[in-house]
Amino acid sequence: MSVREFVVLGTASQVPTRHRNHNGYLLRWDGEGILFDPGEGTQRQMLRAGVAAHDINRICVTHFHGDHSLGLAGVIQRINLDQVPHPVAAHYPASGQKFFDRLRYATAYRETVRLREEPVARDGELARGPSYVLEARRLSHPVESFGYRLTEPDGRRMRPELLARYGIKGPDVGRIQREGRLGEVALEDVSEHRAGQRFAFVMDTRLCPGVSELAEGCDMLVIESTFLDADRALAEDHGHLTAGQAAGVARDAGVRHLVLTHFSQRYSDPAEFEREARGAGFEGELTVAADLGRIPLPKR
Repeated sequence: MSVREFVVLGTASQVPTRHRNHNGYLLRWDGEGILFDPGEGTQRQMLRAGVAAHDINRICVTHFHGDHSLGLAGVIQRINLDQVPHPVAAHYPASGQKFFDRLRYATAYRETVRLREEPVARDGELARGPSYVLEARRLSHPVESFGYRLTEPDGRRMRPELLARYGIKGPDVGRIQREGRLGEVALEDVSEHRAGQRFAFVMDTRLCPGVSELAEGCDMLVIESTFLDADRALAEDHGHLTAGQAAGVARDAGVRHLVLTHFSQRYSDPAEFEREARGAGFEGELTVAADLGRIPLPKR
């Protein structure tokens, strides 16, 4: 049975706090795990969340600020220590290759796993798996930053009442799904269009075209909301979003489930982010992320 959920390992911006670890997030997508922005302490947070090194198939780094990448050294060494049996791909801004190299070889260890370095230099498709296409879009931050998006191909949803009308049951259901036709009955006669799931991960950025492109039509949008609207000038100056801006993007893009994260230590009440997001007119499902939270992707 496929599992699609978002596991929150850390939610703090810039520095960890008593209650928030540096960034770190794992997306479980069927049989794969995609680790986003492993900040300092990610390896320990994985242990607390029940995430193993074997669960990681891809690592996606948005940019090379420490709260999004200092955990790479420990995670990569743990992947090798545990002798993960499959190759692991690493995506990160190509302009930060020197930082990736330093983190990958920060200390001595024995390499046992094939880590494929796949740096990102431009917008577009990065990888294609059995149930998704992974893409990147450039964001607007003081250092080069990219956001990531997974799109599942559209499919068909079987309609039990239509199957019954044509007397199709048992193994024949699978057969018509595979072959597209069973005698005089076409797959379209007993099914309906099902749009594929869409997930986007947007970290440190100002408002820019890439944010909207990543968010468009998403079932789940995970997006930074470092500041509240009262500090919008600070957000713009430092290359960040406010909760109101993030919610406005989600509202205009038709996002079903908005996940806010990457909070400045200056704010002590998480409810402020929810109030601001609702005030911006977002009416879908909303989660203010907390460390070690598990969030299922909305079903299609």
